[in-house]
Amino acid sequence: MELKLNKPICFFDLETTGIDIGKDRIVEISVLKVFPNGNKESKTWLVNPTIPIPPQTTAVHGITDEKVANEPTFKELATQVYNMIKDSDLAGFNSDRFDIPLLAEEMLRAGVDFDMKGRVSVDVQTVFHKMEERTLSAAHKFYCEKTLENAHSAEADTMATYEILKAQLDRYPELENDMKLLSEFTTRKKIADFAGMIAFDKDEEEIFTFGKHKGVKVGKILETEPGYFSWIQNADFPLYTKKVLTAIKLRKLNNKLS
Repeated sequence: MELKLNKPICFFDLETTGIDIGKDRIVEISVLKVFPNGNKESKTWLVNPTIPIPPQTTAVHGITDEKVANEPTFKELATQVYNMIKDSDLAGFNSDRFDIPLLAEEMLRAGVDFDMKGRVSVDVQTVFHKMEERTLSAAHKFYCEKTLENAHSAEADTMATYEILKAQLDRYPELENDMKLLSEFTTRKKIADFAGMIAFDKDEEEIFTFGKHKGVKVGKILETEPGYFSWIQNADFPLYTKKVLTAIKLRKLNNKLS
C-alpha cells in the first residue's frame, strides 16, 4: 500500500552521541522525503558533533570520532536539513520521544527557528508497539519478511521505517492511510513541548508536568511567580521547552494588552 499524502512526509533517523535530548549531538542524519505523487528524495549526512562520541555509543552505531572529524557540524548543515523538511510532515521510529526533540534542539542551537506548527508527526514505533510490542529489527522481519541489514545505520533504519509503515497499513485495515489520523494514533499524550515538561490539561491549557508546580497551569505560575520563568530560562532545560514557555508568556502578555 502506498501512502496517501496531502503534502510531503519526511522519514528520518538520527545516530547520536547518546540519549540525552538536551546535551547529546547528532553524528548522522538520514532523511527520506516521500512526495504525494510517489516520488522520493533521500539524503544522508555524517555530522561532526563537536563533542566526543562515547565508546559505548560507537559500539552501537559504529561511528567514531575519527570518522566524523572532517565532516561538517550540524550548524553548518542545519539550513540544508531544514530546507528538505520544512514543507513536510515527519515520521520515524521512536521519533516523537527522541529524534524530533533532539533535532529541534540542534536546530535551535544552530539558530534555525524549528517547530511543528502546520505539520504532524507519525511515530511508526508507536503503531508497532500498540499492535505487536517489538523492536525495529523485529518489526522489519515481522511486517516486511526481511532481515534488517546494517541496523543502527541511519540510512538503513530510515528505509526500514518507511517500509514498515507501508506494510502496517496493508496489515491493519483499521488504520487510516492519512497522516493526520496516524499522527493522532501514534501520539502518546498531548504535550506542548517535545520533552513533555509542559502538557495540556482537560481545559486545553498548558500545565507543568514536573517539579514543585507539577499539574499547575503555566499561566498562573507566570503571574504569581515570575522568577520561575527566569529560573527555567537560565537553567539546563531543553531549548524548545524554553521557546514554548516564552511563547506562552508573550501570549499571556498580549491578551492582557488587548
